[in-house]
Amino acid sequence: MASITIRNLDEGLKARLRVRAAQHGRSMEEEVRVMLREALAAPQEGSQGFGERVATPYRAKSLAELIREDFAETGGLDLDLPPREMGRDPPDFSGPEYEAYDEKMPSSRKEKRQE
Repeated sequence: MASITIRNLDEGLKARLRVRAAQHGRSMEEEVRVMLREALAAPQEGSQGFGERVATPYRAKSLAELIREDFAETGGLDLDLPPREMGRDPPDFSGPEYEAYDEKMPSSRKEKRQE
């Protein structure tokens, strides 16, 4: 197990820790372990991280809705779409320079390739 050392602990704080540990029937060390475990086990109710605070107003909206809202003031945005072009032909691997590869190919792959 890991251990930590806490230096420069205020004497008053140490005294209150000793009293609290005694009230719970624990050593001071065990009391600190329990306190840390409880404090870090789950986030406190009402406490939110920065990301949650920022995202909360937008949580019910999709990204498309948020973008639409941003452009609503300008009346929208029309984009000119370029004409579509035919894609290039697939490569041809039927030439003699690829025969050496065919010889090394397992027979199961050759059968699938021929189908």
